[in-house]
Amino acid sequence: MLSAAPRLLHARTVLRNRSSFVRPATSVMTFSAAAPLAAVSQPGSAEADGKHLRYKPFAVAKKGDAGDWVDGLELDTVQRMSAERGKPIKVLVLYGSLRERSFSRLTAYEASRILTRLGADVRVFDPLLLPVKGACPESHEKVVELRELSAWSDAHMWVSPEQHGTITAVMKNQIDWIPLSTGSVRPTQGRTLAVCQVNGGSQSFNTVNVLRQLGRWMRMFTIPNQSSIPKAWTQYDESDRLLPSSNRDRLVDVCEELIKVTILLQPSFDLLGDRYSEREEKREHGRLRTQAEVETTLKKM
Repeated sequence: MLSAAPRLLHARTVLRNRSSFVRPATSVMTFSAAAPLAAVSQPGSAEADGKHLRYKPFAVAKKGDAGDWVDGLELDTVQRMSAERGKPIKVLVLYGSLRERSFSRLTAYEASRILTRLGADVRVFDPLLLPVKGACPESHEKVVELRELSAWSDAHMWVSPEQHGTITAVMKNQIDWIPLSTGSVRPTQGRTLAVCQVNGGSQSFNTVNVLRQLGRWMRMFTIPNQSSIPKAWTQYDESDRLLPSSNRDRLVDVCEELIKVTILLQPSFDLLGDRYSEREEKREHGRLRTQAEVETTLKKM
């Protein structure tokens, strides 16, 4: 794998100059006409006015790109479910590497293309300039951006490399910055979650198991299916697209299941998030307290 040094050096320079990190300008892919709902830009949508295109780097195609394997997938059932729902499922995708050629990022992009074909509105968060947890105020622009994306979402997809038998620091840092609560807002509670890992060697499930544990702690519903891609460096072609394999098929399965489960749970979102303890807190205090208020109360006891 290529060294992360050039990317990290650039990040340090950006932070020192207090300027924005900008990737080279590229053209935007035109999606297949068969793609439903969010997959095709609608008049007045975020895609149409370009407001959120920076969250869709997966939609960038190299010149001369001949077709897309995602366009040929048979996804009729879930596409029909999405169409009947009338509005796209909003999916936030997080990945856990800063490498120049990151296989977790490439996998996140492939998953995003599949999810888009399934009718979802997908946004990918770039963790490059996100500070280490506790190293800056919560008002930092990247922290605010991440939290707003989580609050916006209906579902998450987390993709992490496995390092020393667990998730990477980059992945954990993003999750650590998303609080269980911000006043009365629960940025992750009740949302569905799909987990995926990429491996430099043979297949492992340590990382997806850790991601499941974190998802449970974040009060999320993690779907049963999962993806673990072994020897990820052998799974991609020179255009950074997944080669045909059972691993690629499994990634499609995971994306399909995430949308299915999210659509099934969405009508009961408020019911599933209704907790006795929170009802009691609202009754006693008139609202849900912030974490700072809870800690202040505990100190007085």
